[in-house]
Order: sequence, then structure tokens, then C-alpha cells
Amino acid sequence: MEYTPGISQLAGLLADPGRAAMLWALMDGSARPAGELALIAGLSASSASGHLARLAEGGLVVMQARGRSRFYRLAAPEIGVAIEALAAASLASPPPRLRALPASRGAPAALRQARTCYDHMAGELAVGLFERMVRARWLHLAGTGVELTEAGAAAIGGLGVDLEGARRRRRQFACTCPDWSERKPHLGGALGAALLDGFLARGWVEPVRGSRALRLTPGGQREIPRLAG
Repeated sequence: MEYTPGISQLAGLLADPGRAAMLWALMDGSARPAGELALIAGLSASSASGHLARLAEGGLVVMQARGRSRFYRLAAPEIGVAIEALAAASLASPPPRLRALPASRGAPAALRQARTCYDHMAGELAVGLFERMVRARWLHLAGTGVELTEAGAAAIGGLGVDLEGARRRRRQFACTCPDWSERKPHLGGALGAALLDGFLARGWVEPVRGSRALRLTPGGQREIPRLAG
């Protein structure tokens, strides 16, 4: 029998609502004490301890002892990538009779503001920018596809974004991508990746170590809201 990844084991660990809630609270890259995670998940201390032990045994979290307290964090950035992918998938194909939650409820604040989604930008910052670029006719929507207009090419190229390099990449140039925290689309594809690269090069956003969150710098706070305004 050929080797296959332990997908079923991972799915089993994520299937429990309490464990999922604790993992979700760690998506911002933080290390949280067991007692706090128990409160977030609505579990007793003993029940939360058992769930955290299973998550640690399964390789999803690691425990750090700080004095008498035990802190937990995601074991690797790839765990956050997997959870984010599942969150996006659940938004793209919601189960029947699922009541939609308000956009901001339940998402860690740092991830809600700005984060990476694979190789492009997501969160409030990205959704707001995408909406402004469409209104300003920098982008034209065609179903889930996105077309860059002449005005958009001039404006985005003027920021130093490598548009020609993005067009040469072997992937869709531009598309909408569902944002699981805002429940609205942001810009994906090679253009979205190139735009994020441009923002990083200008120092408008900075990666947060050990997290998919992006920190908005003072320069980014000043300049990004002006784009397509």
C-alpha cells in the first residue's frame, strides 16, 4: 500500500468543535495559556486539558511551560495554512441551513485586519482595497475572473508592481478569492501576489513572525487607504 498523508487523523482532530475553537484562537501566531483556551472553547479545565493533549500528540500544537502555566501555540505555519484553507472552503460551499455569521465575529483581530492568503493579501485591508479598485475601474469583474484595465495597469504599475512578471507566471493572472473573515472577495491570482510583493518592497506591510498576519506600518496606514480613493 502506497504511503498517504495522515489526512483522516488531521480531520479527526479538527472535527471536534472545542478543539477547532482553540486552534482558531491560535491562528494569529500567539501562545495562549490552557485556561484561556478553555474559556474560548467553552470547556472545563479538565476537558480542555484532554483536548490539548490530543492536539499536541497529533502534532498540531506545541506546549511551552512558563513557570506553573502551560502555553500552547500552533506547531507550524503549515497548520495555520490548512485551517485557513478549510475556512475558505467552508465559505465557498456552505452546508445547507447554515446561518451566516457577521464578518468580524470569531476571527482573531490581527488576522482580520491583514494577512496572507497563500501568496496574496487578505483581510479587511485587502477587501477594502479590492472594492475601491473595482469602483475606480482599475479592475473589471467578469464572473470570478478579474480584468486589469488600462487605468488600473497605469496606476498599479506606477507603484512599482511587476505586471509583466505577473503575466508570465503559469497561473491565472487575476481572480476573486473568497475572504473567510470578511465574507467578501479580495484580489487573488498572480496580480494579487505581485501587489503584495510591491507592498512588502515599499515597507507598507510587514510579516508577523510565526503567523499569517501582516502588520500595517505607518507608511502603509497613510498610503494604502489613498489607493483608488
